[in-house]
Amino acid sequence: MSEDSRWADAWEQTSSLLALRELTRLSEQVAPAVANRAGLTHNELRTLEHLVEGPMGPGELSRVLGVSSAASSGIIDRLEARGHARRVSHASDGRRTSVTISDSGRAEVVGHLMPMFRELAELDASLTEAEREVVTRYLRGAAAAMRRVT
Repeated sequence: MSEDSRWADAWEQTSSLLALRELTRLSEQVAPAVANRAGLTHNELRTLEHLVEGPMGPGELSRVLGVSSAASSGIIDRLEARGHARRVSHASDGRRTSVTISDSGRAEVVGHLMPMFRELAELDASLTEAEREVVTRYLRGAAAAMRRVT
């Protein structure tokens, strides 16, 4: 029997591990639920989420979404048609194009996520600094463990 098998047999589902499992499962459901409410595809919502962080080129969007450049172009076309994004000349290279999020696109994303953000901020504000340090250490450690798999 391998060490991993022995370790798996001794695995104890603690309340914190069960809560983390519930959180990761729920987090997988957030984007599809928001996309559905907003009348967007999952990739259209993901595009808007990336564009909230700043302008991106169509090729860059294609890479981060894991879709072809033709599919990325279609996503951008649909978001432009809804007024949620626009193609603009790249700031430093006029031959290139950047995609930016519009005010309506930002409002679409933020409007659907703000109730969740507000509740999370209230929960965070209820923690003492010492509690926040423990939670942060745990979540960063969990993220590192997940990152090793991906």
